[in-house]
Amino acid sequence: MTSPLKVSRRHALALAAGAVLATSPLPRSAALATTDARAPSRGFNLPGWLDRDGGLAPSAATLEKLRQSGFETIRLPVNGDLVSSGGPATLRRIQNGIRDLVGLGFSVLLDMHPSGELVAAFRSDPDAAGGRVLQAWTALRVVVADLPAESVYPELLNEPPMERSAWLALRERIAATLRASCPLHTLVWGPARFQGIWEIADTPPLADDNQIAAVHYYAPMAFTHQCENWDASPLARIANLPFPASSETTAVRQLLSKLRSAGDEEAANLVEDELSSPWTEARIAADFADLARWSATHDCPVMLNEFGVLNFCVDPESRASWVRAVRIAAEVNHVAWTYWELDQGFGFIRNRRSIDGFDRSMIAALLGG
Repeated sequence: MTSPLKVSRRHALALAAGAVLATSPLPRSAALATTDARAPSRGFNLPGWLDRDGGLAPSAATLEKLRQSGFETIRLPVNGDLVSSGGPATLRRIQNGIRDLVGLGFSVLLDMHPSGELVAAFRSDPDAAGGRVLQAWTALRVVVADLPAESVYPELLNEPPMERSAWLALRERIAATLRASCPLHTLVWGPARFQGIWEIADTPPLADDNQIAAVHYYAPMAFTHQCENWDASPLARIANLPFPASSETTAVRQLLSKLRSAGDEEAANLVEDELSSPWTEARIAADFADLARWSATHDCPVMLNEFGVLNFCVDPESRASWVRAVRIAAEVNHVAWTYWELDQGFGFIRNRRSIDGFDRSMIAALLGG
């Protein structure tokens, strides 16, 4: 997870907390055919490797242990600017990394994950920024074309940092760029601006018969992002919030009292807003039932390719309970999933270079058992 990605989630707080998907989505284009695409699932995100120069690869032993544990998919972020300017050596490094993962039995989501610089470029000159993404995929499609379509899934752009109408136009251009070299690969895309589950409601599918729509889920963020340490968000000042929770939960009332005693109305109001209705397993299940209705209406497979809880100050039982509730809600509604992420703040292992330090309670929450 890059820093800009985290900040973007903070800007989405108000929407994420009270969001409910519409039950009457836009009509499906007559040009779309029924899709039989199988969404890759039971996975995790692996940032910090092929999305930067000098990134750290996981050890083969760690990958083998993860695969043996039951994980099947890896979402692999790549940096568009690095791809565009890195030359053949960068492309070979990405291709070799993906081939190694596929050789171990993983499916791979190749996630075009914009850097902070590119996100800023979308704000100042969206046409030029879109051109940079197209340039990156023009280079990267050669790599994708040489990898098995049944195992490698190009994801057009993570959390598209633009208005919906602009994204829909760019989405079609990226898809056409990929299709020129990759006619059989399943294309993955998410809604603008934050790829939130609530943003899929008024987003039509791609005009393509081999696609998966992907969303993110971090609600309520006062729980999933408590004690964050990368900016001045009030989330950094929220700690020990449990799950499930309501405004009447003792720990919540104690937290609100502590925040208000310290004069921190901003953080207190954030907690109150997010818990204006209780956050429970049933609430999560309802959100995913709405996503399933969108999928059925549009005959488009869906996946949850980011969800997670920071491990900085949350109690382990609450963390595992939220993860389990989201995973079960996804599976019940035929939504594939990949967890954010492997071994950083949201992670479930201590070190990608070691087979020690696996969090058994988190792995059980993710894989069952």
